[in-house]
Amino acid sequence: MTARNADLTGAAGGTADPGDGDPLEAARVGRQVLDRTGTVVVGAEDPLRLALAAVLAGGHVLFEDLPGLGKTLAAKTLAQALGLEFRRLQFTPDLLPSDVTGSSIFNPATREFEFRPGPIFAGLFLADEINRTSPKTQSALLEAMAEAQVSAEGTTLPLRRPFHVFATSNPIEFEGTYPLPEAQLDRFLVRLRFGYPGPAGERDIIARRISRRQEETRVESVTTADGLLRLQAAVESVGVDDDVIDYAVRLTAATRSHPAVEVGASPRGSQALVLLGRALAVLDGRDFVLPEDVKDGAVAVLAHRLTLTPSSWAQGVAAETVVRDVLAEIPTPSTAPHG
Repeated sequence: MTARNADLTGAAGGTADPGDGDPLEAARVGRQVLDRTGTVVVGAEDPLRLALAAVLAGGHVLFEDLPGLGKTLAAKTLAQALGLEFRRLQFTPDLLPSDVTGSSIFNPATREFEFRPGPIFAGLFLADEINRTSPKTQSALLEAMAEAQVSAEGTTLPLRRPFHVFATSNPIEFEGTYPLPEAQLDRFLVRLRFGYPGPAGERDIIARRISRRQEETRVESVTTADGLLRLQAAVESVGVDDDVIDYAVRLTAATRSHPAVEVGASPRGSQALVLLGRALAVLDGRDFVLPEDVKDGAVAVLAHRLTLTPSSWAQGVAAETVVRDVLAEIPTPSTAPHG
């Protein structure tokens, strides 16, 4: 099996350089990315900031919300602003794992089978309506999300870096869907929801569509794939005090003893809190993490990692409410920022 595509290691199309591990410069680039994305995706500042932070932390994002609220648009626009090659695949019940990873096709000219990479070989891959496909196909993403590689036809192929998966899901439609297993939900650093825009935001969406005179939207790239790698290096350079780590561990542990929870968040949840907190600190131009950074991302990081008890689920208790209860219960440490 031979790889047909010549370059699986990078993408192009940006202008700004975040520098080598400079949080202030990384924050400037991050603001530009959010500003340009905000010209297309209206009224979603907080979810977009968390989505960008998840990317800077090297993670994957699940958008779970109702149809028509801009989930696919947000993923596409963020990819454009970050200078990443974007590929979208509509997940359906008849989709096969090879439709995601790729497969070999016989070439009569060479009399050999040549591997044609699937859409997952991209900088940002969007799994649209991921809960509409079978568990067998959903599982094709697990190795890619965990190890940035795919195994196809007996061969392991590395994915380009940076590599990120965005997925969308409809939380209220259950007929003909396959809920994501807990192991796969755990691979998403954050789960985000937009919610309905206010009247002013909805009018703004309509006015912008009329003014651009076409359905398609496009924003100019702020950086490149290599630039994003430097942004991620800036995040990796951020230190974390012991009391902030302890705070993240105590928050996660508290989800395991909450009366409404059957299975709480794993240590991957506490690690995700700290990793996202570092990215949020960089977006604020800091090289240290505050407890507030952990709190800001707690609902997005922990809620989808909780399994509620049957009685709590029947009573309509939301996992987000459980996380907010935990945030109110666990004392916030007073951390003095170091120089």
